[in-house]
Amino acid sequence: MSLATGAAPLTRPSIPRGVWALGLVSLFMDVSSEMIHSLLPVFLVTALGASVTTVGFLEGIAEATASITKVFSGTWSDRLGKRKGLTVLGYGLAALTKPLFAVAPTTAWIFAARFADRVGKGIRGAPRDALMAELTPGEIRGAAFGLRQTLDTIGAFAGPLLAMALMAITANQFRTVFWFAVIPAFVSVALLVLFVREPERAGKTAGKGSIAWREMFGALGSPYWWVVTVATLFTLARFSEAFLLLKVTDVGVGAALVPIVLVIMNAVYAVSAYPAGYLSDRVGRWGVLAAGAALLVVADLALAVAGSPTAALAGVAIWGLHMGFTQGLFAALVADVAQPDKRGTAFGVFNLVTGLALLVASVLAGVLWDFGGARLTFLAGAGFTAIAAVATFVLYVSGRLPRRRTA
Repeated sequence: MSLATGAAPLTRPSIPRGVWALGLVSLFMDVSSEMIHSLLPVFLVTALGASVTTVGFLEGIAEATASITKVFSGTWSDRLGKRKGLTVLGYGLAALTKPLFAVAPTTAWIFAARFADRVGKGIRGAPRDALMAELTPGEIRGAAFGLRQTLDTIGAFAGPLLAMALMAITANQFRTVFWFAVIPAFVSVALLVLFVREPERAGKTAGKGSIAWREMFGALGSPYWWVVTVATLFTLARFSEAFLLLKVTDVGVGAALVPIVLVIMNAVYAVSAYPAGYLSDRVGRWGVLAAGAALLVVADLALAVAGSPTAALAGVAIWGLHMGFTQGLFAALVADVAQPDKRGTAFGVFNLVTGLALLVASVLAGVLWDFGGARLTFLAGAGFTAIAAVATFVLYVSGRLPRRRTA
């Protein structure tokens, strides 16, 4: 599959400094978040006595919460014509919730902390992505989103590395590591406030009055909704990375070394995200997505049969490559098909629908795990991915999926 993009310009514009700054903001927040999240499933199961189904439910609810919040924040950023204020609010709330993980005495506290943290993510997500689109020329949009995803993902593997080092230094004191995670969260907020400037043109699209939800959603257009449909199918096939952490525990990796999963996954993710985005600008989005789907099938099958730490970590690396080929790409696709004055809503609705799909996928994965173990969970993931890929191919050849990007 290919996406016709026209002749490439002789001189491609450079990625704006605001995009670099947003990437660094994401990097530091992900350092903080992944210091906690790389240990959280094991902490829940071993220290607080939670079941794997509970872990799956928690992860799904957390991501669904973020996705639901994104609808409202994205739409309000469209109505206000401003993105940065809501972005700062979201990152600030996430930073303020980090200490709750360190003091939580029960699973209920973790639920509350995770819920509040994901509300912060939801508030910032759609306005930030819309701001990214406004800062970036259309011909380098894939590269720009890929770059932000790369910087974000560098933080996502630096965080687990720090967590591993601190676990070793503190003799596996989970709560001490969680306290250290507070620091980079506040660095992230400072970078956003000081170094990201909103373009003046964003202010010219402000609306008035109440939000007319039905009209606004209808105005997003059928190409947008077909992109959302495809993203939802693939999200149903890709459950939370918490199950990768539990898989390596199953094959003998100790608690202090479990964060190596996110180090490996996110290192591969970081290395591949920018090249995949750049490639999608040159040869088309859908061909790159097809490669990402194939990688997810291979990763699921490898994890299903893995019986040793080495084999499981190899599957984790392939999973990370799949992430690099798909996650920034979906953001670029939404930016391609959304009207500029509705991009906040477009990203918000996109994240709502895919977040609810992730809730379903994660809860189902937890139930399958408790019923039939890791093998059944990952085999089901491979099957769902194959179904999503076939459905996407059918939609593509039928002409329902967009083949050209907007300016």
